[in-house]
Amino acid sequence: MKKNSREIVAYLAVKFAWLLILFLGKTGRINIVNKKYFLRVRSSGKPFIIVTWHGRMLAPIYIHRNMGFVAMVSEHGDGEMIAQTILRLGYKTVRGSSTRGGSRAVRQMLKVLKNGNNCAILPDGPNGPRHAFKPGAILIAQRSEAWLLPCTFSASKPIQLHSWDRFTLWRPFSKLQVVYGEPMAIPRKISPLDLEQYRVKMENRMNALVKEADAAFRK
Repeated sequence: MKKNSREIVAYLAVKFAWLLILFLGKTGRINIVNKKYFLRVRSSGKPFIIVTWHGRMLAPIYIHRNMGFVAMVSEHGDGEMIAQTILRLGYKTVRGSSTRGGSRAVRQMLKVLKNGNNCAILPDGPNGPRHAFKPGAILIAQRSEAWLLPCTFSASKPIQLHSWDRFTLWRPFSKLQVVYGEPMAIPRKISPLDLEQYRVKMENRMNALVKEADAAFRK
């Protein structure tokens, strides 16, 4: 594909993705569970980081649009398309991931959080393993003293892509179950071993949250 053609396809993909998210979100019948956790961290006076698995990001992106969140977006592959899409939904972005531009992205996120802004991170991105919580978000939360707030969703009529993350959309007019998990604070001064235990605990908490959301539509 020639360069001009690729640019046209990328432009149309961004426009389509933005409109698709709005269409699916506005036609979905959304039920939010444990919103008290979101309200708790928002009123705590401390910044917070929403964490959601890569394949379950679509509904969280929709419900948190236009709230001023700063999202960490990979510099890999389709990262630019994702960045341009969420910018149209009222997010700001920091570019980088655990495998490219990571140190710079961590520094930028720490600056964002210390300025009192809230963030969003996909802790199993950009290429997996699926539902494996990488240490980056834990380190950022520890150094910034920000809350980690897990969030996921499930749908009554899901569409699951055959990608590494099993990316999940839904048919229009589906019922959606968006679930927040209990927020976690990481102590400022702990050992590397304790830090790893927090990482595992949050990974387990997020995987349990997925099961809880899916159970809402299990026959």
